[in-house]
Amino acid sequence: MRQALKLSLALTLFTAVLAFAQGNDFSKVQMKVTKIAGTVYMLEGAGGNIGASVGEDGIVVVDDEFAPLADKIKAALKGISDKPIRFVINTHYHGDHTGGNALFQSNSTPIIAQENVRKRLEKGGKAGNGGAMALDQPAGAKAALPVVTFDRDVTVHLNGEDIHAMFFPSGHTDGDSIVFFPQSNVVHMGDDFVTYGFPFVDINSGGSVEGIVKACEAVLAKVPADVKIIPGHGPISKPDDVRDFVKMITETRAVVEKNMKAGKSLEQMKKDKILEPWKKYSGDFISADAWIETIYNEETGKKDGKFMKHN
Repeated sequence: MRQALKLSLALTLFTAVLAFAQGNDFSKVQMKVTKIAGTVYMLEGAGGNIGASVGEDGIVVVDDEFAPLADKIKAALKGISDKPIRFVINTHYHGDHTGGNALFQSNSTPIIAQENVRKRLEKGGKAGNGGAMALDQPAGAKAALPVVTFDRDVTVHLNGEDIHAMFFPSGHTDGDSIVFFPQSNVVHMGDDFVTYGFPFVDINSGGSVEGIVKACEAVLAKVPADVKIIPGHGPISKPDDVRDFVKMITETRAVVEKNMKAGKSLEQMKKDKILEPWKKYSGDFISADAWIETIYNEETGKKDGKFMKHN
């Protein structure tokens, strides 16, 4: 009974991010626009953070939140510039980052994404942490599918920027792109870096804890010390924020691995509150128990319960 209650709560919290999809609150959403540096702005509404390069050549948008917000996003961009929206880049396939695709693309704005984003949008499926925590991701309409896809990376040359979208495999999902604005010294990390606490790793969609760590470490090695970072969710951040995020993931994963080696079950680890020292990261979306389960599911391969050690 207790476990069922925890599962019910986890599922409720998981669906909270997409509760807006029912359309109940979109009329109340207001877009917040922040100038970051150079040509780059950040827009916040409901869903994932939006990045935008705005200049004489037009506007390049990174992610587009939920479909009912498309007109508000356009209006917010119009408040910055009357230049056309030339391209939209998706960081991954989840609906809170791609919901506006069809509406933008119907206005002759091509969607660009890593090829796995198109595949997952076309097919649909269940996003989840490899266990009972799962949420339906409906297949996207044809108009929502990216029309320009890439394998490893792609660069858009506009506004004096070499806007570089680079594929980082098996992080938040198996289709993650991190987008660099080198001239403005800004990077949009999608959901490979978030500030709400323990991250959601979509193991069902090819994501992994290991992949998120590798993506963050690769970005830190690539960017200057004073770079401005747009997280998938949360306020503008600094490299030290990403380092703290990686440290938290690495330490908590090590604790779970240690307890697994000692023979503890998933339920015993939750009962023992093995992540109590990191309780500040436990949130309404991903609780400490959900994070333990995510690491456990990755380590066991979601199949036979056999412990799998990282290289």
